[in-house]
Amino acid sequence: MDLIEAYRRSLAEFVDRVDQIEPGQWSDPTPCPEWDVRALVNHVVSEDRWSVPLLAGRTIDEVGDRLDGDQLGADPISMAREAAAQAEIAATHPDTIDRAVHLSGGETPAAEYLQQLLAEHLIHGWDVAVAIGAQPRFDPDVVRAAAEWFAGEIDDYRRNNLVQSGVRVPDDADEQDRLLAAFGRDPDWAPTD
Repeated sequence: MDLIEAYRRSLAEFVDRVDQIEPGQWSDPTPCPEWDVRALVNHVVSEDRWSVPLLAGRTIDEVGDRLDGDQLGADPISMAREAAAQAEIAATHPDTIDRAVHLSGGETPAAEYLQQLLAEHLIHGWDVAVAIGAQPRFDPDVVRAAAEWFAGEIDDYRRNNLVQSGVRVPDDADEQDRLLAAFGRDPDWAPTD
């Protein structure tokens, strides 16, 4: 699957789960113990907002602190939709995928950055889904694209403490559950009462 199409679908998967959040669920726990549903969605919306200037060639210093803090305001679902739409436009602009972006870790090919964002939307989309009781299964083609990319990145992610290790899944686990486990998620996670 083409990277841009996989990225678009990952955005749609995430926004679909956000659209299902009920008003009383924003403070519910997620598989990310440090974040409730609102904080997790805010994190992804911040990433989407950051992607627009970064994919346009801006540096982190040029963006400054204008994207710090709450990005959701009084209408978090609309803000998530808007941020995803802007991120998609930025990613699909002609020649974007051939550029380099300036990330905190240094200059990075835009294609690599989009792979990171694709995985971010899938994993955090799953986090939202299981936190609110929505359908947690994702487009298998997008899962495969993320899994193929992450297979080459997992050691770096673990070395830099970006994912937890030690989550085990059965040998017959499907590709999505294996990807979740690689990102330190228990595919059977459910909120406690």
